[in-house]
Amino acid sequence: MLCEIYKGNKKAEMYLYVPLNKGIEDVPEVLLQSFGELELVMKLELNPSRKLARVDVATVMEDIQDKGFYLQVPPSKWNGPKSNKEE
Repeated sequence: MLCEIYKGNKKAEMYLYVPLNKGIEDVPEVLLQSFGELELVMKLELNPSRKLARVDVATVMEDIQDKGFYLQVPPSKWNGPKSNKEE
């Protein structure tokens, strides 16, 4: 599956994966607005054996097939609950 990956100028580390043959036509307008001005980051071939840095390639491919896009959001900065127990 060939895809394009875009980033916007409003939120750092948020990426939009779309199929190369359709582009952003299936992406909801409200989501596009949250990105601001889109910039093409790269074109990429996705396949089950490919490794991606922060997301599972199977999930990306499934969302692109089902929804027409995959949204990669910035990683959470929350590290879970803090323990009161001292070590």
